[in-house]
Amino acid sequence: MATPAFEELVEDFEFLEDWEDRYRHVIDQGKAMDALEEALRVPATKVDGCASQVWLHAQFEKGKLHFDGASDAMIVSGLIAVLRTLYNGLTPAEVLAVDARAEMGRLGLNDHLSAQRSNGLTAMIERVRETAAAAVG
Repeated sequence: MATPAFEELVEDFEFLEDWEDRYRHVIDQGKAMDALEEALRVPATKVDGCASQVWLHAQFEKGKLHFDGASDAMIVSGLIAVLRTLYNGLTPAEVLAVDARAEMGRLGLNDHLSAQRSNGLTAMIERVRETAAAAVG
């Protein structure tokens, strides 16, 4: 289950011929994100397991997930933006029902990330899922 915004992103990626174009598109997604407030870049929001510095601030507003994030690496900022597109606006149960690896695979990202980036992506997905699981109870 993917959000309509994620489906649009999948369609965008289908028009991109090669991995370099897709990579640039991911980076552009990150550049388009609003900056995460410095006050939210704290140990509680830092994601362990990432090669770069990553912070995710996730919360549920009116029963729907909303998260923001930041990284010191451009590609990771882009991955955060992609995950926001995948998850933002979903209920906790919907977040837990998403097969993020399969959805990211639709973008062709699984085959082109380094092992470190892939591990970092997994850590970010797990952080979002943990937030959703805590909201479910």
